[in-house]
Amino acid sequence: MNTIPHTVIKPREGSSPINIKEIIRYKDLLYFMVLKDITVLYKQSIFGIGWVIAAPLFSVVLFTVVFGRLAGVPSDGIPYPIFALCGILPWTYFSTSLTAAGNSLVLNASIFTKVYFPRLILPFTPVLSKLLDFIIGFVFLLLVMFYYQYGITVKFLVFPLLVLIMIVTTAGLGFWFSSLALQYRDIKFALTFLIPMMMYAAPVVFPASLVLNKFGYNAYLLYGIYPMTGVIEGLRSMITPDKPIVWELLAVSTGSGVVLLIIGTYVFKKLESKFADVA
Repeated sequence: MNTIPHTVIKPREGSSPINIKEIIRYKDLLYFMVLKDITVLYKQSIFGIGWVIAAPLFSVVLFTVVFGRLAGVPSDGIPYPIFALCGILPWTYFSTSLTAAGNSLVLNASIFTKVYFPRLILPFTPVLSKLLDFIIGFVFLLLVMFYYQYGITVKFLVFPLLVLIMIVTTAGLGFWFSSLALQYRDIKFALTFLIPMMMYAAPVVFPASLVLNKFGYNAYLLYGIYPMTGVIEGLRSMITPDKPIVWELLAVSTGSGVVLLIIGTYVFKKLESKFADVA
């Protein structure tokens, strides 16, 4: 008696490894999801992409008046508008990307429960799409630099590393929060107040040198465990001719970002088999 060959598809127990070849095979899907994320955001907006400049500009004016003028927060000798922009731009990218990535599975449950594709694509989409806003904001930062007669130096070669740290950190936390938010909907609400709290833990409105001056060099390096510390301080060092890049701080932030990516990916893959059941 001949039997018809068949394949049984069942969920894998525990954590499954990342299939890089599969993700590469779905690269066109990732591309169109990133493109859709960008176009939907500005499609019916009057000012369109101008909001990318307006938002940080408003924040710079507010921070300069409140923290630079009234509170007298030091800026390491950098004009406060430049100092503030170096904190606002990477933080805006981090916060908006993390919020979108954290809610990606919940908002797209109706898609991935019906059609198969690598689930990592969903939280990774805003991590890539928000880079456009960051790049446009960075061009605005360059214009402000030229206004204050700051030029481009060889230290700008560190810029790709700073962007990579941002991407790795945001992706790791995005994978983590998105997989947890699907099972525990409280995560969605927790992000609304957790992310603003994380801003004040980062050196956005104050220099990390305050930690160095008050607690010493070791505490300063430990502060780099928060990856956005290395990104923000690296960006400020990059644009300031007489401010050296602290490579040890960048190394700590890079290592911390990689650890977050590994943990976030592990948690995501471990919970992936239950996504369809809890969505």
